Amino acid sequence: MNSKKPIYVTQPYLPDLKEFYPYLEAIWESKNLTNGGVFHQQLEKELCRYLGVEYISLFSNGTIALVVALQALGIRGEVITSPFSFVATTNSLVWNNISPVFSDIDPVSMNLDPEKIESAITKNTQAILPVHCYGTPCDVEAIQEIADRHNLKVIYDAAHAFGVQCHCGSILKHGDLSVLSFHATKIFNTFEGGAIISHTPEMKRRIDQLKNFGFVDEVTVVESGINGKMSEINAAFGLLQLKHAKEVLSERKQVAELYNRGLKAIEGIVIAQNNLSDESNHSYYPILVTKNYRISRDQLYEKLKSEDIFSRRYFYPLISEFPMYQNLPSSTPSNLPIATEIANEVLCLPIYPGLGEDSISKIISIIKASAS
Repeated sequence: MNSKKPIYVTQPYLPDLKEFYPYLEAIWESKNLTNGGVFHQQLEKELCRYLGVEYISLFSNGTIALVVALQALGIRGEVITSPFSFVATTNSLVWNNISPVFSDIDPVSMNLDPEKIESAITKNTQAILPVHCYGTPCDVEAIQEIADRHNLKVIYDAAHAFGVQCHCGSILKHGDLSVLSFHATKIFNTFEGGAIISHTPEMKRRIDQLKNFGFVDEVTVVESGINGKMSEINAAFGLLQLKHAKEVLSERKQVAELYNRGLKAIEGIVIAQNNLSDESNHSYYPILVTKNYRISRDQLYEKLKSEDIFSRRYFYPLISEFPMYQNLPSSTPSNLPIATEIANEVLCLPIYPGLGEDSISKIISIIKASAS
């Protein structure tokens, strides 16, 4: 192995560039670069079929999709969400003038703990914004039962959950809306992009209006929308990526299995349940570096980094610890003991198609050597 070549926590899957040329030529010939062109419409149809959903609206990125999802449901007041996520989850609330309320996570799934949600509900609560963390399905039945009992909306941040199935089919069928990210680091990407999964033609129509400035037709604007449209080039790349989706998922699973075998007997290293589940899409490979390990999580992170292996402390720090959120009443560590502990222990190891066995063996060897 070339030890000089850095190994990152994830790398985008890039098909042969020659496969992309026919799409580019078609776009150039049509002179239609955006505004719901042929490839945009085709990608929506093929994603619905692949993901097992009825309605999907493509976006320029996942963050704008989150912002629009909240707008589409008219959410105001307070929303209960997870502190253990990428900051875009909470930022989308603030951009809608919504007050985030953090609730603690389950120690195994690392998703919102349903048993903690109810105590966070107030008269101002209008919705729950759970995260399918690392692609691990939330306890959707328990969350929906709470939402129904308190007349709340549920919007899932499903940025990591592309292709994830639960006992009843696609995880994206749950909640009022689900939001996907197609960023370059994701399993399925369109260079940059995102989507909202909805369940009725009326809601899809509203979402599509909101992402196009609020236009209903050429001369009619009915509300203050935004520009969230996906370009034809991004949609075309998505169509090409989709052809390789099963192959990508299979290769990521193989990498995870190699890690599972190599790391299972190391004292102080806990393999996250996400990595062992048949439901996982292996969007990330998180481990917990506990107090029983010889060195700290941060020391292991630096050790790997010194070998040009760039793991990621994902998610650290918690969103609730960032300056703009740390003074919220729900941000105190005493309110979030599990999330606080996991944020200080989690380390995501490199996982992506093309990560060779030599590289995986080197990573495992460093972790083993650092344990003794």
